[in-house]
Amino acid sequence: MEGRCTCGAVRYRMADRPLFTHACHCTWCQRETGSAFALNAMIETALLRVDGAVEEMDMPSASGRGQVICRCPVCKVALWSHYAGAGRKVAFVRVGTLERPSACPPDIHIFTSTRQDWLVLDRRVPVVPEYYDRKLYWPAWALERRAAMLAGGT
Repeated sequence: MEGRCTCGAVRYRMADRPLFTHACHCTWCQRETGSAFALNAMIETALLRVDGAVEEMDMPSASGRGQVICRCPVCKVALWSHYAGAGRKVAFVRVGTLERPSACPPDIHIFTSTRQDWLVLDRRVPVVPEYYDRKLYWPAWALERRAAMLAGGT
């Protein structure tokens, strides 16, 4: 999957399919995106091929551990983030920056306890009130890739 910022100064390609895609309905994501939720595809940073330089911004997060948002230095569009949990090893790619965002639908809706009341969710995709246990929701291949990444592989 390929993506870019609005002005095209930064382009990227995911060299493999994302590990998992979150539709996050927390109030922080709502505020940051100016929308009802953020849609982030998780992929190993080592599998993210980037053409162009990004501007990194340290930002607070609800966890108190912060995040680094990688933006285009020209148009300032947020392209991906790194959160404290896996640090720089995982990029949370903003699905809306993909050339074909419809190719990356959510695998789960998280923090729905603060979702907008008017938003009706399709219950064919798991919906959880807060965060979740990845062993219950991630496919085996994604858990294996994550384990390899954390062990120093990908």
